[in-house]
Amino acid sequence: MAADLHCHTKMSDGTVSIEELVMLAKKRGLSAIAVTDHDTFAGAGRAVIYGKRKGIEVIPGAEFSTTDGKTGRKAHILCYCCPHPDRLLGLCHQIAETRKRATLIMLQKVLRLYQIPVEMITHRAQGSTNIFKQHIMHALMDAGYADSIFGELYDRLFAPGEGIAYVPVKYPETRDVIQQIHEAGGLAVLAHPAEYDSYDLLLELAASHTLDGIEVAHPRGVPDDEKCFTALAKQYGLIMTGGSDFHGMYSQQMNPLGSYSTDDVQLNMMKRMAESA
Repeated sequence: MAADLHCHTKMSDGTVSIEELVMLAKKRGLSAIAVTDHDTFAGAGRAVIYGKRKGIEVIPGAEFSTTDGKTGRKAHILCYCCPHPDRLLGLCHQIAETRKRATLIMLQKVLRLYQIPVEMITHRAQGSTNIFKQHIMHALMDAGYADSIFGELYDRLFAPGEGIAYVPVKYPETRDVIQQIHEAGGLAVLAHPAEYDSYDLLLELAASHTLDGIEVAHPRGVPDDEKCFTALAKQYGLIMTGGSDFHGMYSQQMNPLGSYSTDDVQLNMMKRMAESA
């Protein structure tokens, strides 16, 4: 059996509800999923309960946006099996408020360029803990300005450092976030290390035994990356996770739930590490 340990819902920038995600996992024949919405545990408890009703194990989690203080690059940290998520509410709130401030400026720029009511955007973000770029793009599609979420218009608006509506977000420092996760009893896994050129960060965190795992299998990885990350995980005794980074129709690449996954050996290793944390 397989587990998809990287899934997003309407609670952040996904397009399916928690209930739909669980039912989809059951249809796809998965044994387990992890709900890892961006910078929030909202809905994770409900997902666990609903999963039990449907025979799907749900691991509550979150994907935290961070900044490597040494390089200034983004790094995403997946938090799993946290027994005290309430201890991370301050961190979640800090990131949410930072994102909201940046989003407000982005919205002002977009609305000056395109004549659409802001209600079209807030409608697409209904149920989410924040407004994400995908919600803005969906509203622009509704208004006939775009025919896809990701593409030429998305890049024109939001390409980092170049987009005409791009606003940088200052996220908390990576090592500080990992420390807070550990203090709350959770496990910290570096998500898609190749995406933000995080190899040096990964090597440092692995060698210092700061990290609990590496997301080895991910849609935006390549086979050479997977081999490298697997070797590193084995060298330092880290969990090797895999997940589709599922966002529904808001995915950058269309990959069905469970198309990238974690095997039972690694899932059981994660559970043992969580019990001893």
